[in-house]
Amino acid sequence: MDPARTLTLLWRARDADAATPTRPSPGPRKGLTVDRVVRAAIELADAEGLAALSMRKVAEPLGVSTMSIYTYVPGRAELVNCMLDEVLGESPSLEGATHWREALETYAYGSRDIARRHPWAAPLFSSRMLMGPNETAVWDAVLGAVATTGLPERDLLTLVHLVNGYVRGAVQQSADAEHDERRSGLSYDEWYEQSGPLLERLIPFSHYPNLTRVWMSGVFEEPGAGLGADGGFGFGLQRVLDGIEQYVDRYTELHGTPGTDARQEPLPAG
Repeated sequence: MDPARTLTLLWRARDADAATPTRPSPGPRKGLTVDRVVRAAIELADAEGLAALSMRKVAEPLGVSTMSIYTYVPGRAELVNCMLDEVLGESPSLEGATHWREALETYAYGSRDIARRHPWAAPLFSSRMLMGPNETAVWDAVLGAVATTGLPERDLLTLVHLVNGYVRGAVQQSADAEHDERRSGLSYDEWYEQSGPLLERLIPFSHYPNLTRVWMSGVFEEPGAGLGADGGFGFGLQRVLDGIEQYVDRYTELHGTPGTDARQEPLPAG
């Protein structure tokens, strides 16, 4: 996709140098707007996946021709970028958070929930999508929350990326499990009921004492293979935040309370 053309569309500006967004030029269909096209595309991707997205299929529920869509959105790549920014507008507000840890927790759960509502969006979180107004606002809010730690700017960015990486990994695991269930027609419990007894007969457990101890504890038979109803998301997130908090405490011990010197160098690795 063309960066200038995409950014102009994302920010609804007439050109990339426009100071403030302006409404797009009137198109051939009264009532048709960029926002309506984007929302229709999101509904299609939610129902059928991103692979099914085409300009023709977006045009159908809007009652317009495919060429009419191109009047508002120049191409599929630009449309996908707008779709991602639109769903990122569903991110929860961090204004009510009283502590950076609470803000990061809210941010992480919000990102996970967006991926659940819009499975097609999750792989795009780590791709080279250009930042629109919603994504920009999300980044500004989460960086502002983490800035209260007093950490230097490089650390602020790294810690947000750390949380993002955890969320993306957890979301991908969940998506893979759902894909396996659709493909096989078996839920995890059904699959385990079929394969578990076979494994118990075939695996020489004496060779694998650590796996045997966990296996025999029965955790694999619990919801989410022992990870809980949320697939272990909450547990893992808390451990990530524990590590961040330990780092913040160590930094504060060496450099003083938050805000005393925001330009200090990050702590060395380890």
